[in-house]
Amino acid sequence: MLAPAMSERPSRDALAEYTTGARMLDTVGIVGFFGATGLAVTRLVNVEGALWEPLTWVLALVGYIGADFFSGTVHWFFDTWLSVRTPILGSMFVRPFREHHVDQTAITRHGFVEVNGSNCLATCPVLVAALLLGTDSAGARASVAFLLALCLGVFATNQFHKWAHLAEPPRAVRWLQDAHLALGAEHHAVHHAAPYDRHYCITTGWLNRLLDRIGFFRRLERAITWLTGAKPREEDAALR
Repeated sequence: MLAPAMSERPSRDALAEYTTGARMLDTVGIVGFFGATGLAVTRLVNVEGALWEPLTWVLALVGYIGADFFSGTVHWFFDTWLSVRTPILGSMFVRPFREHHVDQTAITRHGFVEVNGSNCLATCPVLVAALLLGTDSAGARASVAFLLALCLGVFATNQFHKWAHLAEPPRAVRWLQDAHLALGAEHHAVHHAAPYDRHYCITTGWLNRLLDRIGFFRRLERAITWLTGAKPREEDAALR
């Protein structure tokens, strides 16, 4: 059975804890991410004409959109289920999301490793798959581009999310937000309006309106509650 968020109210100190072990894992994830990404990009660009193939760009765009969907699904899951005390997942994934609901600006005070390490760890297996793919056909090269764009989008998600909470983002960041290539502050503010259960996608936010309109996450919640009896957002509700 999927465990619901714990009914015992966690302290804000518990939410704020970022352990040495978590930092070490995050650091390993960042090193692995950049190493694997560099190797995959090098393999792709070394194929003459690969960057000019239309299929490569189409699947790269699909991968970037996929990152937005993935960000929303992960955001929804860790906002809604489990607990900050869940082993491993609680410290690395649940804690940042629950802390964010208590203090929206906390993410702006976190360093690069804490903000981006967990997403780097999550993408490393996918990057290994990209490295194992061949580059001897247009389809294979496009598949590598898809996985790279997906992983780069997932990597950027928490950084984009942090920038969306900055009072005065740098000019280049504002340009990305205005171009809707990165999550914008006004768009993301919808998520932080009670009851905090909309606009979960935090890479670009492109999919938020569609997923909200069709009730995608509410349908998932009802299915999980029916299967397990777990109640969504139980721990998060206790904090407010």
